[in-house]
Amino acid sequence: MESFQQLKVYQLAEKIANEIWFIVKKWDDFAKDTMGKQIVRSADSVGANIAEGQRRYNCQDNQRFVRIARGSLNETRHWLRLAYARNLLTPEQSDRLHPLLNELSPKLNAYINSIKQKAKG
Repeated sequence: MESFQQLKVYQLAEKIANEIWFIVKKWDDFAKDTMGKQIVRSADSVGANIAEGQRRYNCQDNQRFVRIARGSLNETRHWLRLAYARNLLTPEQSDRLHPLLNELSPKLNAYINSIKQKAKG
């Protein structure tokens, strides 16, 4: 079994989390303290849950963690929408993040399905 770092879905989650980190790092103290911490935590949680689930005892446990990662991705989308509405994200930053988020969502679903297939086979 490959390590979580080799999974394309994990690599994409890590890329998104790092992009968000460097954006939030430049915000003022109020924005960082209120929204910034939330969005960084939710973005970091996606990859963390993929990593945590990957070496679990059974496939159902792994699937559960990837589903949690999918929920964290949705939470990240929520925070990004608010950040954009509150002029914390520039249109360019939003345009850079949006395709990555849209790519990650189906990759998480495909990863869940591949875990199911491994459990059957």
